[in-house]
Amino acid sequence: MLAHEQLSSGLSRLDLKTATSSARPVVGHTLVIVHGLPRLVGMGRQAAGLLPELAEHVANESGWTVATGTLSGVGGSTGSFSPSQWRRDLATILDHVAASDARVSLAGFGFGGSLALAVAATDERVRGVATFAAPAHLDAWAGSPEELHRAVQVAGVVGDPGDLLDPETLYRDLMTVDPISAIAKLPPRRLLIGHGLDDGEVPVAHARDLVLAAEGRAELRLIPGAGHQLRADPRMVATLLGWLDRHR
Repeated sequence: MLAHEQLSSGLSRLDLKTATSSARPVVGHTLVIVHGLPRLVGMGRQAAGLLPELAEHVANESGWTVATGTLSGVGGSTGSFSPSQWRRDLATILDHVAASDARVSLAGFGFGGSLALAVAATDERVRGVATFAAPAHLDAWAGSPEELHRAVQVAGVVGDPGDLLDPETLYRDLMTVDPISAIAKLPPRRLLIGHGLDDGEVPVAHARDLVLAAEGRAELRLIPGAGHQLRADPRMVATLLGWLDRHR
C-alpha cells in the first residue's frame, strides 16, 4: 500500500510517498530512500520516478515501512536545489517519519547517499545508513563551480531561476557535505556501502574510501558489471533487503 502526502520545508512543498507491506507483518522500522542529484538534461522531474515502485517492493519483501520523498526541485516538489535546502528537506522528512517510528534508517543513491551520511552524522535518530554509488569526494564529482552550476540548470532542479545560488556560493554549499568526515562519526551504527564495479560517474575507489573512513566498520558490496544507475538493479535490491533483514 502506498500513501501520498505533502510536507512543508521552508518555502518548498515536498512530495512524500510511504509504502507499507501488504504481504508480511510490519516489523516496526522505517527506511527513508533518498534520491540523487540528476546530471542529465531535464531529468529533474524524473529523477525519483522509480523510487515509489522500489519502496513498495522493499516494504513487501522486508516488512519495513519505506518512505521516499522528492526533495526541492525534483519530481512534483516545488522549490530549487541547493545542498543546504536538501539537508533541510531530508531533516523535515525525518521529523515526519520519526514522529510515529523512532527506528529510522536511510538508503541513498548517488549524491543522495552522500547527503544521507551528512544528515545522519548530526542526527542520532538515524540508526543505519546504506549508500549506493555515493561520491565520497564531492570536489572530484562536481567538477568546477561553473560545471556544477550548469549541471543543476540543465537537469532542471530549479523552480524559480532567481532562487539558484551563484556558482561559487553553490559550490561552497556543496563542500559543506563531507561524506568522508560524516561516515567517520557513524560507527557503531550500521553502514552498507554498495557500488557498481563499472560505474563511469563515480569510480569504485570512492566506495573503498568511505569504508576506510569508517575504519572498516561498514559492509562493502561491489556489484560486478553494474554502472551508476543501481535503483533498478535486482542485485542492489537483494543487497538492500539482506541488510535490512540483518538490521532489525
